[in-house]
Amino acid sequence: MTRTWFITGTSSGFGRLLTDRLLARGDRVAATVRRPQALADLKALHGDRLWIASLEMTDSDAIRATVDKAFGELGRIDVIVSNAGYGLFGAAEELEDSQIRDLIDTNLIGSIQLIRVALPHLRKQRGGRILQVSSEGGQMAYPGFSLYHASKWGIEGFVESVRQEVASFGIGLTLVEPGPTRTNFGASLVTSGSTDAYANTPVGDLHRAFSEGSFDIKGDPGKMVEAMIASVEQDPAPRRLTFGAAAYASIRSALQGRLAELENRKEAALAMDIDP
Repeated sequence: MTRTWFITGTSSGFGRLLTDRLLARGDRVAATVRRPQALADLKALHGDRLWIASLEMTDSDAIRATVDKAFGELGRIDVIVSNAGYGLFGAAEELEDSQIRDLIDTNLIGSIQLIRVALPHLRKQRGGRILQVSSEGGQMAYPGFSLYHASKWGIEGFVESVRQEVASFGIGLTLVEPGPTRTNFGASLVTSGSTDAYANTPVGDLHRAFSEGSFDIKGDPGKMVEAMIASVEQDPAPRRLTFGAAAYASIRSALQGRLAELENRKEAALAMDIDP
């Protein structure tokens, strides 16, 4: 069965690979990028099955106009993939205000707006699927990635709520949570100016590891993209797709730790209700 997909952030990483795989199997793709020429090779190969639009995810009006145009020109769009985003590394106090605003506008508000403007179209066509690319960092946290985690934890809460709002319309939402993966995430990582205060802290340790390239990254992006494509065949939509042994281990540890802490504070929590 062929489908039509709308995917943001398709110039590289998951977005590019997903677009390539879908076109190769005969699907149609509406792809958004900052620079349309980044997909020139795919356009030459696949022609009208690749619809391209330039889109800046910090521009809410542009998101609405682009989504409306895609549905208007392509008709039914079966799957929305909210993929655009990037990482920001640095101790919280080291980050510039402009870096914080741009990250939140792109990763969180941009993703929220994309989903919001797609929903009326999906309701009108009586169904569809939304894949929101999050991260293992949507359920756990590393030092030095506070704002990145804020964006991912934020979008996970948003999707958890919206999923319940639109289920009766036949719209399914899935959070995609990859761990460290062999994409170009590190190359596009924005870093803050470092200060001596954090040189001998976990933030400094991670900064040195990035500089030395000492991370052992085992996540296979090709396998992950194939699993994303296969997930749209599942009914109901899976709530989460956790990708990679590292992601599984880190998320499991974080959830077990939070559950243990909750149970340790159970009596105090129950004691806070009004006395009978």
